[in-house]
Amino acid sequence: MAPGVYCLPNMWEGGVQQVKMDFLLPTGIYLSFGVSGNDTIGAIKKTLWRNAKNEPLFFALSDPDAYVFTCINHTAEQEELEDEQRRLCDVRPMMPILRLVAREGDRVEKLITSQISLLIGKGVHEFDTMKNHEVNEFRTKMRTFCEELAMDRQRLPWQKWIEYSFPCDLEPCALLSHSGNLRNRASKKIIVNVKFEASDESFTLQVEPQEVPLTLMKSALKKKATVFRPMKQEKPEDYALQVNGRWEFIYGNFPLCQFKYIFNCLHSGVTPHLTMVHYSTITKYQEEQGGISREISKNRSSSKPPPLPLKKQTMSSLWSIQDAFSIHLMHGSRVNADEGMKLVVQAGLFHGSELLCKVVTSSEVNVCSEPVWDQKLEFDINVCDLPRMTRLCFALYAVIEKSKKPRSTKKKNKKADCPLSWVNTMVFDYKDQLKTGEYYLSTWPSVPDDKTDLLNPMGTVEINPNTDSAAGLLIRFQNVRPHPIYYPSLDKINDFMINGKKSVATKEEHLKVSEIVENKNYTEFFEDDKEILWKLRYEVREKYSESLSKLLLITKWNKHEDVAQMVSLLQKWPDLPALHALELLDYSFPDRNVRSFTIRCLRKLSDDELFQYLLQLVQVLKYESYLDCDLTKFLLERALSNKKIGHFLFWHLRSEMHVPSVNLRFGLILEAYCRGSIYHMKTLMKQNEALNKMKSLNDFVKSASQKGTRTQTTGEMKKCIKQETFMEALSDLLSPLNPSLILSEICPDRCKYMDSKMKPLWLVYKNEKVQGDPLGIIFKNGDDLRQDMLTLQMIQLMEILWKKEGLDLRMIPYGCLSTGNKTGLIEVVKNSDTIANIQRNNSNSAATAAFNKDALLNWLKSKNPGDKLEQAIEEFTLSCAGYCVATYVLGIGDRHSDNIMIRENGQLFHIDFGHFLGNFKSKFGINRERVPFILTYDFVHVIQQGRTNNSEKFERFREYCEQAYKILCRNGTLFVNLFALMRAAGLPELSSSKDIQYLKDSLALGKSEEEALKNFKVKFNEALRESWKTKVNWMVHSVSKDNR
Repeated sequence: MAPGVYCLPNMWEGGVQQVKMDFLLPTGIYLSFGVSGNDTIGAIKKTLWRNAKNEPLFFALSDPDAYVFTCINHTAEQEELEDEQRRLCDVRPMMPILRLVAREGDRVEKLITSQISLLIGKGVHEFDTMKNHEVNEFRTKMRTFCEELAMDRQRLPWQKWIEYSFPCDLEPCALLSHSGNLRNRASKKIIVNVKFEASDESFTLQVEPQEVPLTLMKSALKKKATVFRPMKQEKPEDYALQVNGRWEFIYGNFPLCQFKYIFNCLHSGVTPHLTMVHYSTITKYQEEQGGISREISKNRSSSKPPPLPLKKQTMSSLWSIQDAFSIHLMHGSRVNADEGMKLVVQAGLFHGSELLCKVVTSSEVNVCSEPVWDQKLEFDINVCDLPRMTRLCFALYAVIEKSKKPRSTKKKNKKADCPLSWVNTMVFDYKDQLKTGEYYLSTWPSVPDDKTDLLNPMGTVEINPNTDSAAGLLIRFQNVRPHPIYYPSLDKINDFMINGKKSVATKEEHLKVSEIVENKNYTEFFEDDKEILWKLRYEVREKYSESLSKLLLITKWNKHEDVAQMVSLLQKWPDLPALHALELLDYSFPDRNVRSFTIRCLRKLSDDELFQYLLQLVQVLKYESYLDCDLTKFLLERALSNKKIGHFLFWHLRSEMHVPSVNLRFGLILEAYCRGSIYHMKTLMKQNEALNKMKSLNDFVKSASQKGTRTQTTGEMKKCIKQETFMEALSDLLSPLNPSLILSEICPDRCKYMDSKMKPLWLVYKNEKVQGDPLGIIFKNGDDLRQDMLTLQMIQLMEILWKKEGLDLRMIPYGCLSTGNKTGLIEVVKNSDTIANIQRNNSNSAATAAFNKDALLNWLKSKNPGDKLEQAIEEFTLSCAGYCVATYVLGIGDRHSDNIMIRENGQLFHIDFGHFLGNFKSKFGINRERVPFILTYDFVHVIQQGRTNNSEKFERFREYCEQAYKILCRNGTLFVNLFALMRAAGLPELSSSKDIQYLKDSLALGKSEEEALKNFKVKFNEALRESWKTKVNWMVHSVSKDNR
């Protein structure tokens, strides 16, 4: 084959066929021979060396390790194949040519850099080619920071290192009051099976549930000493307990029954199986993981250049400049609009959501690809009054020429404006300097149907990286002075600050402040309210410190005197609880002093609490104006101190790397995390490889299902999984859903695909070291899982809040993780089925299935014979109460019998959360209607144990619902804050304050507990009264599904 013939795109999909490859040697010799797509790069190099021995100039070649293959990869970029463990079918060269070149530079460093590029989905070399000072400084600073954290971690004693690598998985509290028979079980002794590593002997021990792990280890060593009579006495402090077949350890001063693994074993009546691991084994893991990091830091420390001496330069203080702020709008490029229209640019200065002065509009120019304005845009604000985080926001739009506007109402004329694009940029650079000179701003396309504000201050300050096709604006910042102008430092602000005297206020004013701060729904302020709040700001700090957000919202950020007062006040502000601090991460509060204060408050979060809010903390990174910020550093620091947090931080960032507006920021944070956790990269690369294979498999299934029958496609799918490359990639990895679970061996014959449009894969894994059923995961490709993730996070948070109050409602917030663009994984809940299937299997037709009230109870009886039935009904009652309240509060819509499931032990749970916050499917002309929760008579039939007169059981169920609702109302602010921060995610059903208002209403924010409960009781009775409507809806759904 002649060099340069392209490979077909699907050539590498199968992974097994022979490929004829061309090889170019450094000696100028050209070879061509067949290799298998399954071969590793290392194996291909060995074959090449054998074949090259018979060729001229072989003697001129050095050792094989002195060379590396390069190729043109599937993204049409040249790539050095440093990682020789990769298979050819995973490299997927665009052309069947491999060129051998002499290796240059530090091999370990190059290998890790290529692995990071592969893992984060972006070539790290792209950061170098940007030649951006902010990017370069951030990378250097974060790399040093993360590598130092990695070195500190390696110096930890083994007990502390185990806390980083295998953080405890705990219940919120040790003992729960409302869980049926659990109270009795928690008072009985626990039977635990304990074995020692490298030994097949195991001991069965009895221990009190409230005892700590050390007590159990003492008992195990005592029993071992009795049986084996060792030479020397062993200390329990030298051991840790590992859960069999998992990377999960049980240690610390927590009661045994508080560990999730043991808690779940107790609940399901299974004996916990643990292994005693000696500290020498753990130290060996620690040494192994630290080896690579030490080698890299050794190489780097020897090559660090000395710091450059700082230059002294003349600079002006911003606050001394009284000139009006202006910019020069020069011209546009690549503008695409209809002829006969005029082009206009609108510009506004914002601080968060606040407009600092009137919006300025350019003159109208004729539509063309390269429109020229050459116009000065002056703003009604002086340079001295620009706050540090001022955003300059532009909107480019087209208007119909006035002479051609049809005679009609003003409303229609307004619609003649056609938004084209928008872009934002900061007025100060990352070094606090007021920008000067020309800037080319590549814009982002506007939403065509959005007739609201043209400017988008909430949007990114990054320019559109797609510069080849995006419209652009060239602007020039004025040189206000001949030398640089810097925003005053904190010390200068304090020097400027005249100590504000406390104002004397009337009794009425004190009462008014109290009323403002105590009203949770207060978001709009009248001018009088603003004046009183500002006048009594010291009182707010001393008495109502949790109302800091209200004071920040009424601060005049366009007056530098007020800004100085606020910054000074903030320095002595008492730390807030995390619940209130979280609110300050919203884009309405961009000031860096506020954000530093917020992170100071969040440092007090435990790892478990931080993990609970991690999804939101990653999203609000999008509101940050500069790469180097306190939030980024805080997240990296905590991720590198707790591998579980690191794992999920990685996937939350990695899943959005396809989004152009965050690709740079998230890519840089991912690179920094990888540099600080080199060994963790191995685990993540294995997961990434498995996900890529799952995507290939899913694409194959989608294609095959259109051509053949379901049986044929399933057979082909199983055959595909059994190939060596698939078996290897899909086995022996840690689950991305829960990194303590080992997905040991995939079972191809038990795998299948599901019927829905995107043909999700149902993959089954077995682990010989774990007793019980195999593990199942669902791989989805084509559905956005972020809304499901958010809903399940909220259900999990509800469960934690309930458990802290002694209420265990047996919820199942199953695992769900978005891993890429509309791809992700969902945990399979074992031994469960949908209500629709249970009803259909107990009925003669789909039409009557929904009305068969005995179906659920009969199914539970068949799965729970004898005494087990009462416990199953208790599980059903508790979980039904939990989900009734959760779905009502979150406004979860589109509920039918195919997305409500029941486990064989009685636990009910909901799946598929495509609609929430009252965004219900529009049927029969009804939309956004607040419908109460799902409570049908067959649910009540189960709760009442099949007896119509069993009102005592139903009243207990009602009490559970009311108690659960009251607990959520008491924590309403937390839910509202978390949802508000998620607006950064850009979910279609969480984009406006109207969506957040739904939550405020359902949690009765601002109302008393009595009022809230009264309203809830009305909804509860309404749900019961109108359950027949739900039945009809279920029947329609069941029949239409049957007919498909």
